[in-house]
Amino acid sequence: GDVVVAHTSNITNSAFWGELFSTATRVRGGTGAIIDGYVRDVRKIMAMNFPVFATGMRPINSKGRCTVIDYDVPVICGGVMVHPGDLIFAEIDGVVVIPQAITTEVIARALETATKENEMRAALLSGKTLREAWEKYQVL
Repeated sequence: GDVVVAHTSNITNSAFWGELFSTATRVRGGTGAIIDGYVRDVRKIMAMNFPVFATGMRPINSKGRCTVIDYDVPVICGGVMVHPGDLIFAEIDGVVVIPQAITTEVIARALETATKENEMRAALLSGKTLREAWEKYQVL
């Protein structure tokens, strides 16, 4: 159930992550990857339905161009400190890191917000104006 989180020290001449890393991660129970760097083999990764979020794409592999320095340690990824055990939520709009110590609180607040958004959407669909719905739910 782990998500790989990697920072590639601004390596721009190659892609650290690709289809084979995705395959190896999935086989070992990994559920995705967040790469502060480049990825390759994007079509193959998409075809295997393995979620990978990266800075960009490069067609060049990392052989001889990248060295893994450490793993299972805190890492700064996208300017955010990520610790082993933190919760990662990633989707098309972006990636969020939730520190392990506050996961329960953050999830509870997110569910409250989602409930309010659903209620506000229903109010808007029933003909309420944005102002009317805002005054009641105060969520956007």
